Amino acid sequence: MKEVMSFLVRRCYSLKHIQQAHGLMVPRGLDEDNRLLSRFIEACSCLGFSNYAYSVFTRIRVPNIYLYNTMIKALPPSEAISVYNKIQVAALRPDTYSIPFVLKAVVRLGLAAVGIGRQVHCHSIGTGLDTHVSVVTALIHMYSSCASVSDARRLFDGAAFRDVALWNAMIAGYAKLGDVDTARHLFETMPLNNSNVISWTALIAGYAQVNRPTDAIMVFRRMQLHNVQPDEIAMLAALSACAQLGALHFGEWIHNYIQKHGFRELVSLNNALIDMYAKSGNIRKALQVFHSTKYKTVITWTTMIAGLALHGLGTQALDMFAQMERAKIAPNDITFIAILSACSHARLVETGLCYFNIMVSRYRIEPKIVHYGCMVDLLGRAGYLQEAKELVRQMPFEANAAIWGSLLAASNIHGNDELGEHALQHLLMLEPQNSGNYSLLSNIYTALGRWNKSRMLRKVMRDNGVKKMPGRSFIEVNSRVHGFIAGDKSHSEGDRIYEVLYKLFRQSKLAGRPQQDCGELLEFDE
Repeated sequence: MKEVMSFLVRRCYSLKHIQQAHGLMVPRGLDEDNRLLSRFIEACSCLGFSNYAYSVFTRIRVPNIYLYNTMIKALPPSEAISVYNKIQVAALRPDTYSIPFVLKAVVRLGLAAVGIGRQVHCHSIGTGLDTHVSVVTALIHMYSSCASVSDARRLFDGAAFRDVALWNAMIAGYAKLGDVDTARHLFETMPLNNSNVISWTALIAGYAQVNRPTDAIMVFRRMQLHNVQPDEIAMLAALSACAQLGALHFGEWIHNYIQKHGFRELVSLNNALIDMYAKSGNIRKALQVFHSTKYKTVITWTTMIAGLALHGLGTQALDMFAQMERAKIAPNDITFIAILSACSHARLVETGLCYFNIMVSRYRIEPKIVHYGCMVDLLGRAGYLQEAKELVRQMPFEANAAIWGSLLAASNIHGNDELGEHALQHLLMLEPQNSGNYSLLSNIYTALGRWNKSRMLRKVMRDNGVKKMPGRSFIEVNSRVHGFIAGDKSHSEGDRIYEVLYKLFRQSKLAGRPQQDCGELLEFDE
């Protein structure tokens, strides 16, 4: 009967089924079987009925540690910690599953819960479990996630063993906190035969997270040379790096790998491919991936709409949103950022205002500051400068640098020095060292023939120690991404690059075009 009941519990997929299964268990005394109850609680949790599971748990006369562990794993963070605290009250001893499970609950509570994590750590020492690999690994993960990486490192250095899970937890801890250089150093000291796909992925994801896409791609390529097969997370991080760099050829290689190794049904990877192709300039390929994706989520639709908006295809983006509504996929706040951006690029002011209102009236989505920023950008691009300024004044948020930057950019487009000065005053308080803000207002003065003001502004810039950020450029050659910074001549192929530039210079001179110093050809402006 237990086997039959276990089979029925695994087939439950609604609250009614859960209640029926429970109704069969009670009169037969099967609710006293802790192992069967554990499976029942797991079924409740998977279906989102953790409250029902807890009500059953509280009525169990003699729950064992296995049942406590299942309940800790199933409950939301605060309730899970509460159940863990009852283990000692029940005269039971936590095991090597109890502590990792409760530490996961601590991580979900965030930085403020590090004190609870320390108490669990002390408890693990008192019970002698602090030397077990799963417990030490969970503690390192907890401390790293709660921004106490120094505590995590002390545990790592003091461990009497060097299990791969321990290395991975420490590398991932540094990477998640943005300290990718330390993560890389630790990775390099790790015995190569101990590393696995998780080790490599932690480093790749870390580089992508801190906007160092070139390093992310280099590590991904090196992983291939060591015959480590990437998983879904590694490919997502690599595709994100390709999107940042516009590394189309390498992104296509990952796409082929996905198709060849049976990952094509994973929606997350399809979403990442759409984003990569759109940001790398191939909107047609992005649309192909979109249409070939069988199960489209709100993220799939939103990514495609954002890609169309990025390419200035505002009308097509709005058509895509209409298709999304017909498919009965409810948009979220990110979808409306994409929609408003599409309206801005296409300068569809009335349409943008309509969607801004629909977001609230139809979908009950409260506008965030980023939505107001989109509206300011929309009005500003279209030349409605006073309306944009009034919207900034009326919105229920303090304007940030992005919004004042939009106003400054709009002032530059439409030659409004008064509004530009007003925007710059705010930007100087928010971003005092951003040279681009000064440059925009200087351009406005120059365009209006106000040379004295332009010179004065550049003097203020020098007096305040604001340095013009050098322009950056990337190019992909043979699946390798090369980065260039204005004025930097340290590239390994620098001599050959200059040789080609001199040839171009001579051809330009022979063709009667205006002469330009070859060194200036590498000065990529902002």
